[in-house]
Amino acid sequence: MIEEFDSGASNGLSQTEAASRRAVEGFNELPSVMRRNVFAIALEVVREPMFLLLAACGAIYFILGDAQEAMMLLGFVFFIVGISLYQEQKTERTLEALRDLSSPRALVIRDGQRKRIAGREVVRGDILLLSEGDRIPADAQVLSCSHLLVDESVLTGESAPVRKLADGGMPNMSRPGGDGLPFVYSSTLVVQGQGVARAIATGLRTEIGKIGKALQNVEVEQTPLQVETKALVGGLTLLALMLCAVVVIVYGLTHANWFDGFLAAITLAMAILPNEFPVVLTIFLALGAWRISQKHVLTRRMPAVETLGSATVLCVDKTGTLTMNHMSVAKLSTGEESYDLRARVNEEVPESFHLLSEFAILASHRDPFDPMEKALRELGKFYLTGTEHLHDDWSLVREYPLSNELLALSLVWKSPDGEEYVIAAKGAPEAIFDLCHHDAPQLERLSARVELLAQQGLRVLGVARSRFRQSGLPGQQHDFDFEFLGLVGLADPVRPSVPAAIKECYAAGIRVVMITGDYPGTAHNVAGQIGLEPADEIIAGPELDRMSDTELQLRTRSVNIFARVAPEQKLRLVNALKANGEVVAMTGDGVNDAPALKAAHIGIAMGERGTDVAREASSLVLLDDDFSSIVQAVKQGRRIFDNLKKGMAYILAVHVPIAGMTLIPVLLKWPLVLLPVHIAFLHLIIDPACSIVFEAEPEEVDVMRRPPRKPNEPLFGSRILWMSLLQGLGVLLILVALYGLALHRGLGESNARALAFTTLIVANIGLILINRSWTYSIVTTIRAPNPALWWVAGGATVFLGLVLQAPVLRQLFRFAPLDWVDVGICLAAGAISIGWFELFKLIARSGKATSVLAHKD
Repeated sequence: MIEEFDSGASNGLSQTEAASRRAVEGFNELPSVMRRNVFAIALEVVREPMFLLLAACGAIYFILGDAQEAMMLLGFVFFIVGISLYQEQKTERTLEALRDLSSPRALVIRDGQRKRIAGREVVRGDILLLSEGDRIPADAQVLSCSHLLVDESVLTGESAPVRKLADGGMPNMSRPGGDGLPFVYSSTLVVQGQGVARAIATGLRTEIGKIGKALQNVEVEQTPLQVETKALVGGLTLLALMLCAVVVIVYGLTHANWFDGFLAAITLAMAILPNEFPVVLTIFLALGAWRISQKHVLTRRMPAVETLGSATVLCVDKTGTLTMNHMSVAKLSTGEESYDLRARVNEEVPESFHLLSEFAILASHRDPFDPMEKALRELGKFYLTGTEHLHDDWSLVREYPLSNELLALSLVWKSPDGEEYVIAAKGAPEAIFDLCHHDAPQLERLSARVELLAQQGLRVLGVARSRFRQSGLPGQQHDFDFEFLGLVGLADPVRPSVPAAIKECYAAGIRVVMITGDYPGTAHNVAGQIGLEPADEIIAGPELDRMSDTELQLRTRSVNIFARVAPEQKLRLVNALKANGEVVAMTGDGVNDAPALKAAHIGIAMGERGTDVAREASSLVLLDDDFSSIVQAVKQGRRIFDNLKKGMAYILAVHVPIAGMTLIPVLLKWPLVLLPVHIAFLHLIIDPACSIVFEAEPEEVDVMRRPPRKPNEPLFGSRILWMSLLQGLGVLLILVALYGLALHRGLGESNARALAFTTLIVANIGLILINRSWTYSIVTTIRAPNPALWWVAGGATVFLGLVLQAPVLRQLFRFAPLDWVDVGICLAAGAISIGWFELFKLIARSGKATSVLAHKD
């Protein structure tokens, strides 16, 4: 076709015309976003309120003279900034990846001459010469073609190439997808044949450009957890400042000692400043990302780690996600006999199907681009190697390509020592039936077999053969006397791990929605293979276009299969599900998936088969493309949120007695119990406990047998808040009673302080143990492995022993010596302060406290 094209019949554009249009319409590329350097990224990171709070807390502790706590907090600042810089440098490259993909080289006609130019220099009106293996540089109208097949999966997601015809008078350019259209699209690939086309859209005006534009306009939302934590941190900071002012005034007026009042206020500020919250959140997400990477899932945006555990809907792209995106021969049918290759993977194909296989291969090119011809070649390589049915030494004499009138092609071969031509034909079954001149009864019988294969989601080809002895080959395929050999059914097979992963999703209360550009019948068949339910209702793209946003939101509550869906419709579906209050995870691998991946709460791209565009737009990347890895990632996400709640509950609980023992002595005119040095020591236990011990907790046994948490469920719900406050108040009451009794008995201030502080440390360790699970007892949970717990608890015990025994440390902490009876009292008091919660868990397990928990929720 290209060789026969008469350049003089169309001189194309002149260089002057092309330059003029380029000056007006711009280059044929997507606009590049301004790349941010490391300093710009760092500036964005440190502007985050949580990072500012950490830095501010560190500065305050420096001013107060607590260099240890200050260095710890500032160390966290640098650690978090470093992680964020590493993550951010890998993001926001989506448009660059898209631009690289959409700017191939192009062969055009300029001033009547063929010229190879960069794809970015193509302008509207250029005459494009297309051949096998070319990536098309612009959206164009086909002027003439020969057997032109184009792989449009980059836009539609479908692996099967589509046939193109010359301009049939269609006035407007249609969407990608569907056979027999006279349009080709930028970034798609010519897999067979040749053609001549006129460019009618470049840059942002192309179909792929529209995707890039939509991607540019999609904003990444903050997770509910981020919003909630920021609000909590701000509220507690304000509360801490107000209480500090109250303490200074009250203590100064009642004790006439403003210095001690200021010291008490500083201690209170150190007790309640919520520096642990941003630390815990960031470390949980960072370590969670690392743990998920062990399950072959790369985390590109850390907040998605937590959000994944709350996913209620998983939108799945069929091709490449549920299926292998690789055509293969599934069934062979000859006469009344059929053979299913999927059910007999390692068995030899019976001899009765060898002739059909042989001529299906002969009707394919030796080094094909067409996925169906590749599948036929693989059939021969796997099943016919070593037999007389492969003919690599035969010479191709002539090709009869597909035409508008006959959707079949024939290849004419000749063996080195043969005297006759061997003709192999394949194509649409009705075209092959026509070549074989079947009568009405034969047509009815064969059409029924074709329909049966199509209902199984297979793409069906007919195969025929002929022989010719005359010297001159005829001009048309109909001039041969063909013999019908049978039917070949090809499929894009389902990934083996998908059905089991779908079942696990259902067990975890996650709804699975299939979104595909393929036909409804194929989607329905795949849904049956993977166990997608319900599969009886399907919405196709044209029907979706006619729906209002309100109607679409209503239908998306029950329909789980969407077919013939265009890229912008995928984005609309994700937005409709989000409007219904769902937490949406979206999987995909193509350019057409990128806007929906970025708009979803959790975008999940395929790492091996996925395009750069899809990976850069996503929150998570499946490194092994294994759908079952999503289930493992969901399990990790749920474990992370469960443990985050435990860690936050512990922080709230432990701060109640600390703040109380700072404030109550001021109000009751008692000597101060806690000084800055005591708070610093407590943080040596609290900080690693809440950020490392609870993060390392294994998941609960029922983590994947319960529905996702409600999308609007806060981290600090009423249940957590009440239980944490009750835990803290239980400890505070024991401490106040013990400290007041010690003072009442005439024990010195240092002795009473040592008793109260030792009891607080014991209770603190007890709070860690009881918050490991709100269901199972300490005796049960202590069997679960968590090495970090023993390092923290053991370190706290050893250091407390040194403080009580070493005179220098006792003086620093303002303690009096304690004897073994005193230590026993502290242990008993600490155990009593948290023992009631163990009793509550026992009652809850027996079912007597179920209504109480439900009421609190």
